[in-house]
Amino acid sequence: MSFGTPYPSHPLILDDVRGAQKMLSGVARVTPMEGSRHLSRLVGSPVHFKCENLQRTGSFKLRGAYVRISGLRPEERAAGVVAASAGNHAQGVALASSLQGVRSTVFMPVGAPLPKVAATREYGADVRLHGHVVDETLAAAQEYAHDTGAVFIHPFDHRDVIAGQGTVGLEILEQCPEVRTIVVGVGGGGLAAGIAVAVKALRPDVKVIGVQAEAAAAYPPSLAAGHPLAVDCSPTMADGIQVGRPGDVPFGIVRELVDEVRTVSEDRLSSALLLCLERAKLVVEPAGASPVAALLDAPETFAGPVVAVLSGGNVDPLLMQRILRHGMAAAGRYLSLRLRLPDRPGALANLLGVLSVTNANVLDVGHVRTDPRLGLTEVEVELHLETKGPEHCEEVASALRAAGYTVLS
Repeated sequence: MSFGTPYPSHPLILDDVRGAQKMLSGVARVTPMEGSRHLSRLVGSPVHFKCENLQRTGSFKLRGAYVRISGLRPEERAAGVVAASAGNHAQGVALASSLQGVRSTVFMPVGAPLPKVAATREYGADVRLHGHVVDETLAAAQEYAHDTGAVFIHPFDHRDVIAGQGTVGLEILEQCPEVRTIVVGVGGGGLAAGIAVAVKALRPDVKVIGVQAEAAAAYPPSLAAGHPLAVDCSPTMADGIQVGRPGDVPFGIVRELVDEVRTVSEDRLSSALLLCLERAKLVVEPAGASPVAALLDAPETFAGPVVAVLSGGNVDPLLMQRILRHGMAAAGRYLSLRLRLPDRPGALANLLGVLSVTNANVLDVGHVRTDPRLGLTEVEVELHLETKGPEHCEEVASALRAAGYTVLS
């Protein structure tokens, strides 16, 4: 279904996106399309990944940033540009500026992952760490723009940025002309809006479905209200789409042209990232895996062939480690248990003997002896196990109970 009258008036047409595509020739990569046999079986028709995680700088953001900076007047280019970002937009602006000989300053939060800070500097930006949340960083960048005359490059709320992101849609139609559904992550809405402008102009029969993290889903209430609303975002691993308010420009396009916006849970996001890594051998950040999460949620609701846009692959290794463990737990392949044992020699060996019969792999064992809830002759053991799926988890727990152990969690 369409969400009705646009807000504000429609700012882009197909020719804008085609012009951006010419501008990006030789600059942005035409990223590959990879098939997913696992998701194809679930959906019942072909599913392909549009691999923007393999784009220069590791995400689609280079496209919009380059087109936006290309449109600056000579006096604006001389003043330089400024941006605020925790990662992908920062790197896109840094490289786009360097390629065009424009000075760039990028404000990043103090706690931004070190690999993203280092990459932004290597792409040529003057990186300034300010604030502990993105709102503080954004305010600092806007103050800098006011004081210096530098042009603020918004990550999604500008027609040139949206035109650049829309080139992803043109590539999808060229690489998969039989596509019936395109699934794309939504934060501020720039990528979804750009893809929708390109695709709906050429193939109005193709559905464009947006996906947001449940913890940061501003679009569903905004679409219901008919105008952008600010929402309080809860913490989410999908920080690339953690935006509290839709942009005015992309909102109008999304409302008119995007068929549906869905939300996905943290468990689904982690499972999707794990699937991309294990099955497709692709490193994808949680925001980039959100379309895959939606496909895992309700595969029967997508008309195929389907293209899922993997929008980025910039994920901090430490975060990746935590997400993978979370994803394994969500998939029933990682099990944490607490048990109480008699505090005597051989008790732990007996427990491990029971586990060995179940073929569960013991990853970690922890002992607690000083908890006031424990009896004088008791010890609590925390186990972290690698398992083969939900059924195997239940088999392990049942075997422990059958051996006389009390499983606490």
